[in-house]
Amino acid sequence: MNKLHTIESIKFESGLIILTVDGQTLSRKISDVSTRLSAASETARNHFEISPSGYGIHWPDCDEDLSVDALLGIQHKTPMIAAKEGVEYKTR
Repeated sequence: MNKLHTIESIKFESGLIILTVDGQTLSRKISDVSTRLSAASETARNHFEISPSGYGIHWPDCDEDLSVDALLGIQHKTPMIAAKEGVEYKTR
């Protein structure tokens, strides 16, 4: 299995989710990322699972899933849109 991202840390401070992914640290307001995480207890927020590929993060206690690409601001185009724009589409 190809590993898409390496998630080194996830923590919550002062209304922010702070992640270190692929050596890059980023922070986002929890309320901008997820209403479920925003409403969740500290215990629920700190109970998460990282997908083996590093693509997603799952919080089982509040039934929330976030894409690491979305948190990083990476946007993907569907094959149809890519073809219309003349972009070669490759799957990983």
